[in-house]
Amino acid sequence: MPQLNPAPWFSILTFSWLIFLIVIPTKILSHIMPNEPIHISAIYHMYESWDWPWQ
Repeated sequence: MPQLNPAPWFSILTFSWLIFLIVIPTKILSHIMPNEPIHISAIYHMYESWDWPWQ
């Protein structure tokens, strides 16, 4: 039975894991976020009460 021969399947498994662990994360991490996150302390919070029109 050819399924029990590990020679071709082990190389396919190894190369697929190399792609998953090396190529794909570098492609994902190379993307640039359009809006860079800012620190919460840098934002000026205005605490105002809301004027609800139905009250």
